[in-house]
Amino acid sequence: MRGPIGVMMTAGLTLAASPALAQAGSGVPLPVSAKAVQPATVRATTDGGGGVPEIIVTARRRAEDAQAVPGGLSVVGAALIDRSYTVNTSQLSQLVPSLNYSSANPRNTAFTIRGLGSSVVAVSQANDGLEPGVGFYVDQVYHARPATAAFDFTDIEQIEVLRGPQGTLFGKNSTAGAINITSRLPSFMPEMRGEVSFGSDNFLQAKASGSGPITDTLAFRISALSTRRDGVIRNLTVGRDQNTLGNQAVRGQLLYKPSEALQVRLIADFANFQNECCTQVYVRVAPTLKAAARQYPALAANLPGGPYRPPSLNPYDRVTDIDAELGVSTSEGGVSGIVDWDFGGATLTSVTACRFWNWDAANDRDYTGIPIQVTQHIPSRQDQYSQELRVASNGDGPVSYVGGLYFFRQRITGRPISIYGPRGAYWLLFADSNLLDGYGSDGRTDFRSDSYAAFGEANWRPLPGLTLTGGLRYTYEEKEGTYDTFTFGGPAVVTAAQRASQRTILNGQSYAASDRNGDVTGRANISYALTDEVRGYVSYARGAKSGGINMSGLPLDNNGQPALNTAVVKPEKNTAWEVGLKTQLFDRRLTLNIDAFHTTVRDFQANVTDTGAAVALRTYLANIPEVRVKGIEADAIAQVTRDFQLRASGAYSRGRYVSYPNGPCPIERIGTGTSACDLSGRGLSGLPKWSVTLGADYAHPLDGLGRDGAILLHVSSNTRSRTFGDPTASAFTIIGGYTIVNGSIGLRFAEGLEVAVFSRNLFDKNYIQNLTIQAGNSGLVLGTPNDPRTIGATLRARL
Repeated sequence: MRGPIGVMMTAGLTLAASPALAQAGSGVPLPVSAKAVQPATVRATTDGGGGVPEIIVTARRRAEDAQAVPGGLSVVGAALIDRSYTVNTSQLSQLVPSLNYSSANPRNTAFTIRGLGSSVVAVSQANDGLEPGVGFYVDQVYHARPATAAFDFTDIEQIEVLRGPQGTLFGKNSTAGAINITSRLPSFMPEMRGEVSFGSDNFLQAKASGSGPITDTLAFRISALSTRRDGVIRNLTVGRDQNTLGNQAVRGQLLYKPSEALQVRLIADFANFQNECCTQVYVRVAPTLKAAARQYPALAANLPGGPYRPPSLNPYDRVTDIDAELGVSTSEGGVSGIVDWDFGGATLTSVTACRFWNWDAANDRDYTGIPIQVTQHIPSRQDQYSQELRVASNGDGPVSYVGGLYFFRQRITGRPISIYGPRGAYWLLFADSNLLDGYGSDGRTDFRSDSYAAFGEANWRPLPGLTLTGGLRYTYEEKEGTYDTFTFGGPAVVTAAQRASQRTILNGQSYAASDRNGDVTGRANISYALTDEVRGYVSYARGAKSGGINMSGLPLDNNGQPALNTAVVKPEKNTAWEVGLKTQLFDRRLTLNIDAFHTTVRDFQANVTDTGAAVALRTYLANIPEVRVKGIEADAIAQVTRDFQLRASGAYSRGRYVSYPNGPCPIERIGTGTSACDLSGRGLSGLPKWSVTLGADYAHPLDGLGRDGAILLHVSSNTRSRTFGDPTASAFTIIGGYTIVNGSIGLRFAEGLEVAVFSRNLFDKNYIQNLTIQAGNSGLVLGTPNDPRTIGATLRARL
């Protein structure tokens, strides 16, 4: 029997269908299982597969129907990942309207959900003492550094994007939400999968996985991936393309299942990312309040040795002339063990993991062919260990629960290195001298944190169809960091005034700081099944994003010493209300969900301006009083016929800095001195007012290709309105709206083979992914253009 094709719903969701059958609910949540947080395969409907399949998720650390979860979530399953050629988290954001992804390079990677989390511009992820507002989890293990999300997906079963505070059941408190990735389990039935894709710019990606039994109680799974692509930005200085892709990954698993009551899963993985990446190109020039001679047009025209002209004034020509070393070398990996033991009325789960992340990169931070800054490195190493114990009730009684303990430890060491070149003094100090030639800084940073938590959540069903849920989590954290940098180089002999000028650019400093903090977070909601097909809910949640320690340098006091009162950044405190309806109509052929939310964040972590002594570091990370986001989200999926499915998801959001009195100024309001601007009332950066995804899948049977033969059609689009490229809401850092269309057409053969032709960015739409204002505030605005259209072909095989 041919089942429904791939599904997208996002509380609404997205998964592939299965021929297995299951009874739909009758106005109360479907039976839940604590035996495996691994989601079950999507289950088809009672009519043998004519409706939208039931989606099994683990958003509440137990397997349950997504329609029974009283909160906003989006799920993307393996089928849609394959059909849409979604290979990483950046592309995932094109399928989930509320998820925004920004990355100047893998280290400076950040997610926001509903506009909240961490912005690359507003809160630099290069600051090792901070944590993201969106939690990133793979196979139940929290990944502390967002940079690990830059790697390509490997053998994924499904991805859940949980919207809103996740401060109760997930490993680390997250004010904005969580991305929960689950890989495929080992199988006791032999299976093999293989896939090769090639396309524009010498794109080549190979995926392979194999699974099967070793004994009657032990199974294995091994997965591997390799991605290669030439660069998409031409560097005229070195004569080659840059911003290349190069990613390898491997994952091995063992599943030991001596009985239905006990399951042990061991996972080891490693991923490597080596690219000639990541540079930006000229976008525009903004006027500033500086004297004309100190703005970009005059600086470029009067450059000693001859005027400077960028290779193109059109960012979509995708050319640069940077003259410093460029490259990224990063890797991550780890081992984990997951034990599930069903002892009757409940299941005990243990999740133990050790992970590491290595990073090194070279950048040309002035993004021009002028030797202003010639070296920029921040080699880093992160090690983490986590242990979680959970106990969860089995079955579907009037009361169900999940509770547990959690411990997390990490250490991050770094070595920030910067060296300036022969035109550094001219561009930054407006002096025709070699004062900054060879002048640089080096040093060491060391950050450590321990997190301890106890949590619990219970569901009570006092009446048929009515479910009351309440949960609490207490988290206690200890953090400490040391920062020690020094300056070197430059001319052998300098005057006191010249030394002071050098220190306005780079100034060594040493300090140590620590912080201890405890937070109570939690949530409560009411869910009621109005009918068998319509469920409504009201939810309240309180979340907290951990505080941190500034590990990127501090402003200086009037004595030239680090201002230690700015070393510790307080936690963010988040309160969120949500009301929603989840419906499945016309014998489950239409799923339509809608929710409205209102979120307030106090002590929001953002850059503020130092208005004290004249110092090199003009802004630093601190807390601002309040941010507010509200909006409406809607998701629909229609199983028009057994073989034809339509999907739509949309998000309308309004985010504002309610109180931001001491913010950085827009580039057009920057003068010679340090100044602050009141950004209260301005829109959040990186948050589009509108984001809409549309999609369709059609599988038309072709008898000549065999029993399951079919022609497969897929199309999807993502439309986003304009966004502010930085928190100042400058007119010169606005990123325009755009629509991206992706599609594929393929043939599926009875022998388990599939061939397809695909295109990402089918209509070759141009847009800017992120913007950067050049250091020194000359007015030069740079950006990363999107990847141009990719056309390619894929061969898939499954045995």
